[in-house]
Amino acid sequence: MTSQDRTTPPPQQYAERSYRSPAALAGGALLLLLGLWLGGDALLRGDTHTRLTALFALLLGVPLVTAFTLRPLVRAGEERLVVRNPFRTITLPWTAVEGLRAGYSTEVLTDGATYQMWAIPVSLRQRKKAGRQAMRGTAARPRFGPHADAGDGPAPRAMADQALDELREVRERAAHRDTPRDEPVAVRWAYAVLAPLAVGAVGLVVMLAL
Repeated sequence: MTSQDRTTPPPQQYAERSYRSPAALAGGALLLLLGLWLGGDALLRGDTHTRLTALFALLLGVPLVTAFTLRPLVRAGEERLVVRNPFRTITLPWTAVEGLRAGYSTEVLTDGATYQMWAIPVSLRQRKKAGRQAMRGTAARPRFGPHADAGDGPAPRAMADQALDELREVRERAAHRDTPRDEPVAVRWAYAVLAPLAVGAVGLVVMLAL
């Protein structure tokens, strides 16, 4: 056997997972189209005061809608979890993640801090629907006979709970790999969103006061 044959195989690579809210994406796109249509009409047809008001309203509204609908994202890789929320992005190495939970919102827990994950909203309606489906499946399953286990399978889960189950699996895999232990949690503010939002808010207040 040659030295090449005795080489340890490289660790298995897993695809990066991304999570976003389809409802938020659709709602944000519709709101942006409506706002741009109304604001564009005011910019084209209005007087000077109306045009300036519309301009500042767009500077306020477009970043605000984008921040809460299109921007949120959760990306899970082999070494770290990236949580992009409306106004900041948190990069957490898996060694810093102590837990993941979903109450009224999904959260990632670290030593001394808790961060919400806006891209994975919790729907109580989905949870109730999944619970009803699970109960109907259990009630319809025969208790005895050759088909007693025919209905066995994964119980229905809400989308947020499914996403957290997948994230926990990625975290468990990361715990069995040799990864750096001293990588800090990084928090970056979204100044590209905050700057025009602040300018629009101040300008709109001034225009409405005139």
